[in-house]
Amino acid sequence: MKTNNHITFMKSFIAIGLASAISGAWAANVPAGTELAAKQELVRNNGSEPASLDPHKVESSVESAIISDFFEGLVEVRNDGSIEPRLADKWEQKSSTEWVFHLRPGIKWSNGEPITAEDVVWSWQRLVDPKIGSPYASYLGNMHVENAADIAEGKKSPDTLGVKALDATTLQVTLTQPTAAFLAMLAHTSLVVVDKAVVEKFGDKWTQPANFVSSGPYTLSDWVVNEKVIGVRNKNYWDDSHTVINKVTYLPIASETSDINRYKAGEIDIVLTVPQTLYASLKKSIPDQVHVTPKLATYYYQFNTTKAPFNDPRVRRALNMALDKDIIAEKVLGQGQIPAWVISQKDIGGVELKSPDYASWSHEKRVAEAKKLLEEAGFNATHPLKFNLLYNTSESHQRIAIAASSMWSKNLGVEAKLQNQEWKTMLDTMHSGTFDVVRYAWIADYDDAATFLNNFRTGDSENTSEYSNAAFDDALKNAAKADNVEQRGKFYQQAEDKLAEDVPAIPVYHYVLVQLVKPYVGGYAPNNLGFYYTKDMYIKKH
Repeated sequence: MKTNNHITFMKSFIAIGLASAISGAWAANVPAGTELAAKQELVRNNGSEPASLDPHKVESSVESAIISDFFEGLVEVRNDGSIEPRLADKWEQKSSTEWVFHLRPGIKWSNGEPITAEDVVWSWQRLVDPKIGSPYASYLGNMHVENAADIAEGKKSPDTLGVKALDATTLQVTLTQPTAAFLAMLAHTSLVVVDKAVVEKFGDKWTQPANFVSSGPYTLSDWVVNEKVIGVRNKNYWDDSHTVINKVTYLPIASETSDINRYKAGEIDIVLTVPQTLYASLKKSIPDQVHVTPKLATYYYQFNTTKAPFNDPRVRRALNMALDKDIIAEKVLGQGQIPAWVISQKDIGGVELKSPDYASWSHEKRVAEAKKLLEEAGFNATHPLKFNLLYNTSESHQRIAIAASSMWSKNLGVEAKLQNQEWKTMLDTMHSGTFDVVRYAWIADYDDAATFLNNFRTGDSENTSEYSNAAFDDALKNAAKADNVEQRGKFYQQAEDKLAEDVPAIPVYHYVLVQLVKPYVGGYAPNNLGFYYTKDMYIKKH
């Protein structure tokens, strides 16, 4: 999942009904003796204006933060990695490639109409339908749901998707091969259920407040473009009795300074992130309000590999080698971020991935090699490499881009011209392929390296670099078929080795989530994807 700042890996459940035995549903868990505020309202900065609130037409954390409050899927993943029943209250694995899910009895849309298994079928068919053009059209194919890949590529009809309503409350999912991460992958926001009747009645206008129908703990009450999105409790939500916050407001503030100032003024309860320039002082002045948590996410600069000179891997590898990532992580950022030499994570899903050999070289040795590579590709002092470096509007992205361009200029004589666009515009630019190099980032959709690596698989709907390497694709195919973590790790290493050689993107650093949270906000507990849910929180008397 893209992040403008895009779940723990589970082995297949075999036991019938195991899900229904899991207790302690995710919801606001207010400790005994806690005195609650009379006004249960939360204000969160979301960083940017959402491109849409249609779960099938979005791709970033900006939208997912809202959608995960408004909609629900079959399951969720707890912070400890266990699977949480949501719209489905139990399931069984009939065979290695067949799953059956049983919906909760009596679940309803926010308008009071029943949610059925057929709604799930239609929602998933809509996700993979090429006519919709979802950025996540490849997701069900990556899960190996029958016919999903062919449908997304326009080779088969959406009604051939391997998902079937056996009756109003029973859903059957057929896979083409066992998928160890299947249950965890089900928790992704692209697989939430949307209301067919409402979408077909209102078309693209179904996400307007007057037409909006949700399946989650909140529903849309107001949306003022570039000002705010407001959600209110969905009284028809199956678990509404465990929800405490009545109203949540999401603000699209891109300026980190404005975010902090409004937090200090009492207008915001949770900021999007803490600027590097203010981190030390805030840590000193209000340490109990500064929260730093690990996050499975990687920040990188992605190349347009179809456009000269970035169709030459020597150029891409040279720029990777000449970037001093230690300085960016430790000096420019300095909040615990980790310099990155792999696209996924060094430790993910039970697999440890090794960085390329050149990551262990001295910075001076890497720069010397980078100069040789550029020289071989035809670039030197009399013919310098020049390109545009695009990033979405943000003070942090600007600081990092300035540092990177300075390093390339000093070390290689490269001229990187900085460009910035608003979030939605930058996404359009990426998907249209009209860029040289673009700032990008990915939040894991689940705790497995494939969630990062699939973005570079030939034909993937998120492969905006247009990178294609048969050996890389084969490594991912073999990893998906692997019987155990050790084998899977071997193939993921092969895939990362190819990326280190070809460098369709420069991994810059691995994230941490850094936020200011008011001391009266209870239940704030981000998962390892960096998401926290309004339904889990409450406001203490203050």
